Amino acid sequence: MSMPRAALLIDFGSTYTKLRAVDLDGPRLLGSGQGPSTVASDITIGLTAALVDLERRLGGLPDFQYRLASSSAAGGLRMVTVGLVRELTAEAARQAALGAGAKLIASFAYQLTKSDIDKITELAPDIVLLAGGTDGGNTEVICANAAMLARATIHCPIIVAGNRVVTDQVCALLAKANKLTSAAENVMPEFGVLNIEPAREAIRQVFINRIVHAKGIDRAQNMFDRVLMPTPAAVLEGARLLADGDGAMSGLGSLLVVDVGGATTDVHSVCTGKPTHEGVVLQGLPEPYLKRTVEGDLGMRHNALAIVEAAGIDVLAADSAVPVARLEQLVRRLHSDVERLPTDAEERALDHALARAAVRIAVRRHAGTTETVYTVTGPVTVQRGKDLSDITAVVGTGGPLAHGVDPAATLAMALADAAEPLSLRPRQAKLLLDRDYVLYACGLLASVEPQAALALALRYIHPLQETPRRGQGSVS
Repeated sequence: MSMPRAALLIDFGSTYTKLRAVDLDGPRLLGSGQGPSTVASDITIGLTAALVDLERRLGGLPDFQYRLASSSAAGGLRMVTVGLVRELTAEAARQAALGAGAKLIASFAYQLTKSDIDKITELAPDIVLLAGGTDGGNTEVICANAAMLARATIHCPIIVAGNRVVTDQVCALLAKANKLTSAAENVMPEFGVLNIEPAREAIRQVFINRIVHAKGIDRAQNMFDRVLMPTPAAVLEGARLLADGDGAMSGLGSLLVVDVGGATTDVHSVCTGKPTHEGVVLQGLPEPYLKRTVEGDLGMRHNALAIVEAAGIDVLAADSAVPVARLEQLVRRLHSDVERLPTDAEERALDHALARAAVRIAVRRHAGTTETVYTVTGPVTVQRGKDLSDITAVVGTGGPLAHGVDPAATLAMALADAAEPLSLRPRQAKLLLDRDYVLYACGLLASVEPQAALALALRYIHPLQETPRRGQGSVS
């Protein structure tokens, strides 16, 4: 009997190194393995442990045709963006950073001050994305900001993605100051026009060329072929493939992915986000087709106190049926022990309530809103942000959803709520669960075998109202 054509998909996470072994011809999941992420010491230790775990589960390892990796280890790709106007080029730079899988730690607009530079230096980012001005527009601010960055003591790569008229000049100024610099097309070449894919690709290239080394991941380079992208970018690519299909096979259509984690809750959307009702006027920047938002205050462990503050202690107490005083005790315990897993009914109820609140708030922030504006010609309905009303499917991923007591009830919090009629959240989307955590693996696999990647996603991302038979998918 011949061995299957197989791929090994690796996620170097902040806590665990996770492996998925895939039969490419099935395509099906052969097995999973996991080990600690030992980036701070020697990454090969954790990867070896994960491979041993996988081998034990499989009874031996196949010869892998592909060994591809993503990483969010050691805090992920920490990034600072600098733009001209906060609502325009600075926002375009922010969208480029998030779409590339970066962890945005600060965003600056207008001319940088000394205190801004001091703050950037203190933050010690992995990458700075410098934007500003439409093509042929303002040149002063981006040149002034480049001069400030040139004098700063930061040593990270700087990507220039602003007014093309001065791009060469800005890059030369930074290079003269011994800053590692690369150029990408302007993130906003014309007023109100987004062009963020070139900057996203430049960010990913820097990640591959530089950050992989800085995080120590290349110490294990003989154990895999290459690191392709940050893990959030792999998840977004998996979402795109699942939504759009690969040309030969159809995807699910427009979708939303909600990834609830211990430190953040990430939301990815794949849709145009244009108004779904006639007469609605879109204001602000156009939304990217592939959009990612990261809610750094909605982590199930590291930010449990922040979820309580955002949702309200009374709301969480009512949802969990845990008295307020007792709930406060449990949350403080989580805050002091972020590795803690639920051990009894009360703690499970708290986790469920925290996850539901995180999903509701994160999707509300990701979605657009409408409001009525009164003009001289009468009332006008104005939309700001992305309209998710007609989203086809909502996919849940991450431990709190995959292992939660009632993932359907948690993920349902992403849907529209009659109590918030101005929020453009999905109205009647199907709820699906990535219980086997394959979305990142599909995003990686899409770079070499997109048809197998899509078939894998369709097989293992299950509708929540169905219980799939073991080893068989239920999404058609």
